[in-house]
Amino acid sequence: MKYTAGNLRGMAEQLAQMPSDWERALVIVAHPDDVEYGMAGAVAAWTAAGRDVGYVMVTSGEAGIAGLDPDRAGPIREQEQRRSAGLVGVSDVEFRRHADGTIEEGVALRQDLTGIIRCRRPELVLTINHHDYWAPGRWNTADHRAVGRAVLDATADAGNEWLFRSLADEGLRPWSGVRWVGINASPLATHAVDVTDTLDRAIASLAAHATYVAALTNDDPHDYATTLLTNATTGAADRFGGRPAVTFELVDR
Repeated sequence: MKYTAGNLRGMAEQLAQMPSDWERALVIVAHPDDVEYGMAGAVAAWTAAGRDVGYVMVTSGEAGIAGLDPDRAGPIREQEQRRSAGLVGVSDVEFRRHADGTIEEGVALRQDLTGIIRCRRPELVLTINHHDYWAPGRWNTADHRAVGRAVLDATADAGNEWLFRSLADEGLRPWSGVRWVGINASPLATHAVDVTDTLDRAIASLAAHATYVAALTNDDPHDYATTLLTNATTGAADRFGGRPAVTFELVDR
């Protein structure tokens, strides 16, 4: 995307509350830890309120740890992701095992995600920032861009009876019930979730990625997570009534 004076002004506007009139959400992201670096505090708030949230990881994050062979890293990262998800009330975690670092945006990925959405039948789908940049001067990664864009397409594809007709043969009938897509950590955030009561759980969930965090810093994983997530959530507070928040760009479907 391109940044203009108009959309940068929009970034300074107050954030609205995320919709709450839904029962089932599905998070689809590229890697283990993508949720924990952003939206885990919101997930914890939703599960505490009795809502059903599932996770789908397009890869196992196997190429994400320097010095650790992908054949060893993948199973470790899957194990840490399951443990992390449990700390915010999520037991449903699926890994699609596309190749980490080389995800290809295109029809094959759209069909895979369309099948998942038809199977899970969520009302709210959540993903990570798909824009070229996190913020001006901070380039996003190829996997995030590919997955985020494919998610947006697949939420529409899921309801089209004439697309991916082999999915119907597998019992995955069209689903037009996705009402919104929430894009976490978007530079064009419009909505937010108050994480005052769940920040501690979000911190614990990021710290649970201990092997990954250890490759990034010599700091204690809990201390690292505390600093990072406290800064991130308080950074949104000025636009959300002074409350620490996780932000989303909300797209209507």
